[in-house]
Amino acid sequence: MRPLRAAPAEAARATRAEINLAHVRHNLRELQASLGASAADRPPARVWAVLKADGYGHGSRALATTLERAGVAGLCVALLEEGIELRNAGISCPILIMGGYYGRFRDGIEALITHGLTPVIYNVEQVEGLTSALRYLNYAGRLSVHLKVDTGMARLGVGPSELGALCDALRNSRELQLEGLMSHLACADAQDFEATQEQLSAFDQAGQVVRTAGLRPWIRHTANSAALLRWPTTHLEVVRPGLALFGVHPCPDRSVQGVRVPRLKPVMRVTSEVVALRELPTGGAVGYGHTWRATRPSRIATVPMGYADGLHRSMSSGGHVLIAGKRAPIVGAVSMDLTTVDVTDIAGVGVRDEVVVLGTQRGRFGTDCITAEEVARITGSIPYEVLTSISRRVPRFYRQA
Repeated sequence: MRPLRAAPAEAARATRAEINLAHVRHNLRELQASLGASAADRPPARVWAVLKADGYGHGSRALATTLERAGVAGLCVALLEEGIELRNAGISCPILIMGGYYGRFRDGIEALITHGLTPVIYNVEQVEGLTSALRYLNYAGRLSVHLKVDTGMARLGVGPSELGALCDALRNSRELQLEGLMSHLACADAQDFEATQEQLSAFDQAGQVVRTAGLRPWIRHTANSAALLRWPTTHLEVVRPGLALFGVHPCPDRSVQGVRVPRLKPVMRVTSEVVALRELPTGGAVGYGHTWRATRPSRIATVPMGYADGLHRSMSSGGHVLIAGKRAPIVGAVSMDLTTVDVTDIAGVGVRDEVVVLGTQRGRFGTDCITAEEVARITGSIPYEVLTSISRRVPRFYRQA
């Protein structure tokens, strides 16, 4: 049994995530323009969008459809299951399975092949397993693969000492075609370029080994969102933005002279509503453990969203929500399903008033915005985790403008 995301038609709670697909298209165009501006000496790199973890929590199927129609060159996911889901949704562009794991048994490899997915490989055993499965299936032609080299991330990828043997295995396999050579940058968001330059040098050396072995990959890619936006030398044939496509700059306070800064628009907006109000006397306590007490007569609103929905518990008595365009502090402990906020200073708050947990709100008291970056600072996390933490029980509603 597979876990299903809450469907909008079945949502009884008001808590919801609104996904603006027009902003996704806008962000793609902005990133493509940045590539064109920074690659005057060669054709601009093509964008392969990273939609792992259900499109960073936005819903991979809707995003993949939108991006494919907008002209994205390819898609990247982490898991075989994620790739199959996109194929079943009708996606036809190349899909790269970056995790490199295809199950313990051959049926996983066969599923990869029959769904037309592109595997990432980094050891000889993968080459042998893919070759065997292709022969068993009487596969016509050759299956394209991408070879990942470890240039300093120390997670996945073939190291320098094993690269030669892996190239030999690829050259001897009539069933596989080396289409791509890739790596992953560990410090692209750092202030200086030293670590990234070392990785690029290691990547160039690996490329020389591959070419010496008689292999000719025509796609090279290393750049994530941070590298795309800061280091033009990482723009090879393909770039792999993830976070930037969803409207979050991975390092907005760090730029490189001569690189166009894109005007990104946030894609996700998380909203709820007030479901209860109560008056609290001075000294009155709120929530588990009574961690917050009123220092004045206070008006407390209850919001039906908690840490099981992705509102991190460390927001307790530290974060804010927006009501009527004004900030309301979260008071007491964020619980699994409910959160309490202090609306004493917001006149006229009533039951069913909109509450914005993430994103922009325009109301009678003005306009304000709670960004993923702000939530990350409060929780001691990163925007990636903020977005992917919005749980499956929060239904996604998609809009085109």
